[in-house]
Amino acid sequence: MAWVYLVIGGLMEVLWAIGLKYSEGFTNPVISLLTIVGIATSFYFFSKALKYLPVGTAYAIFTGLGAAGTAVIGMMFLNESISFIKIFFILLLISSIIGLKLNAKEA
Repeated sequence: MAWVYLVIGGLMEVLWAIGLKYSEGFTNPVISLLTIVGIATSFYFFSKALKYLPVGTAYAIFTGLGAAGTAVIGMMFLNESISFIKIFFILLLISSIIGLKLNAKEA
């Protein structure tokens, strides 16, 4: 279950990272509130995962999922630039996340 918590936390990180962009420096109240709820939810699930997983591995996977997910969403829906090299490094990041997962031991 720890891995499920970690993935949920990482996916929520994608949502709040995008929310930060659209909160316009926390001047948009509705988006700001949703972003804060997303941050709290993300860290709640991350903290649940940390009960069972090593902090270094869990944090690397948590932030990696957030970074890769945010980059992909940015390219697909937010008109951010797409390049072969960017896609290559996102795939490399995802490969690294999978490698960490395959090599991790639960506490």
